[in-house]
Amino acid sequence: MNLHSSGKLFSLLPQNYQVSISSTRVLASLLFSTKTPTKPLSSSDSSTLRRRIEAIRDPRASIVPVLDQWVKEGNNVDKYQLVSLVRLMKDYKRCNHALEVSEWMTGRRFFTLTTEDAAVRLELIHRVRGLEEAENYFNKLSVKLKTKYTYGAILNGCVREKSVQKAEAVMQEMREGGMATSSFPYNILIILYSKTGDLDKIAPLVKEMERNGIDQDKYTLRNLVVASVAASDISGVERILKLTEENPELGLDWKLYAMAADAYLKIGSIGTALTMLMKLEKLMAFREKKAVFSFLLSLYAKTGNKHELYRIWNSYKPSSESMETSYRCMIDSLTKLDDIEGAEKIFEEWESQCTTMYDFRVLNGLLVAYCNRGLLEKAEAAIEKAVQGRTPYASTWHLMAKGYAEQDHIPKAVEMLKRAVNVGRGWKPDPILVNTCLEYLEGHGDTEEMKEFIRMVKN
Repeated sequence: MNLHSSGKLFSLLPQNYQVSISSTRVLASLLFSTKTPTKPLSSSDSSTLRRRIEAIRDPRASIVPVLDQWVKEGNNVDKYQLVSLVRLMKDYKRCNHALEVSEWMTGRRFFTLTTEDAAVRLELIHRVRGLEEAENYFNKLSVKLKTKYTYGAILNGCVREKSVQKAEAVMQEMREGGMATSSFPYNILIILYSKTGDLDKIAPLVKEMERNGIDQDKYTLRNLVVASVAASDISGVERILKLTEENPELGLDWKLYAMAADAYLKIGSIGTALTMLMKLEKLMAFREKKAVFSFLLSLYAKTGNKHELYRIWNSYKPSSESMETSYRCMIDSLTKLDDIEGAEKIFEEWESQCTTMYDFRVLNGLLVAYCNRGLLEKAEAAIEKAVQGRTPYASTWHLMAKGYAEQDHIPKAVEMLKRAVNVGRGWKPDPILVNTCLEYLEGHGDTEEMKEFIRMVKN
């Protein structure tokens, strides 16, 4: 990757640049959620309705009959309950159900739609039915409901679809309507231009912010780091970091250092990346380090520095709540550094603490390392010990099948794949692996076993 320091993106950040923080609300989440209710969702009626809706797990099943039945039984329902349910379904990634509640709220109960409600519905329509339907809904909104919230929602949809022309048209309407007054629309346009490669459009945007007195915030700076990385402009990254360090009112942001570290790793500047990671650690509270423990492990693993990797592990060893995820990440990190012995010790440490649920995904990380190195005997021993009194995941047997196939032990691969199919409900094996096994059975003229194998895979 060739680096240059043209400063095209960052000529707008002079050395004496001063940043002031305003009270402008810039978080995208504020534009895409309703105002926080003032009373908790605690009544027995609400929790009962909530439980009924939560019980419908199939995203294709409608929850409208549940809402209708609730009212038919003589139960009360108010807008607060419904707005809370919309938010809950969004949190559960059940956007179809969230949209149904939103539409039922105004269609069946005749509650008044606020501009915040409309913004949420716009986002949901985009996610469930696509951008064109969201645009149709937006165009039909009354003038009263076309505010920075709904404009922000449709702009975000255009950015998600990487539609530069549509996003720019929405932004122009926001300018003309006096709604481009916060950093939010500028921030997401910077994201869009970074993704589409229109990097030359970013500097004019930031200059426009400065001209209109719109403060840059940490999200602006993060997005500019992304843009500078996309432009191979490491000097731009350095300038932004210097800016934040010289302007403490911005609030030093550890995520900026994480992004910078990743940028340096991509160009092979390991020493500088480690410096960024050290600064990152100093900025993070201990609780934050615990929360993003796996993220820290993965970054240090990319440096190839085992000493630092073990330091992070020993300093912020996981709690029981996130134990499996963290152990999986550490095993994966060590195997990438070819430290199989270290990975084995970490696995044994996890296994010794595993008294209830046995997460075979932790074992899978070690099996991948064994199979990739042809250490099938070690893989066999590990899985033989693990299966005592337990049922492995389909993925565990599948890994073994691939390992055997890669070493041309096809009979064993067939056996392992059969085991995977037997325990994997709704699980689909690798078609290349299936074809390898079928070719072996066909070549040996074992017609009956071949038919049985095909039946198992189809079922």
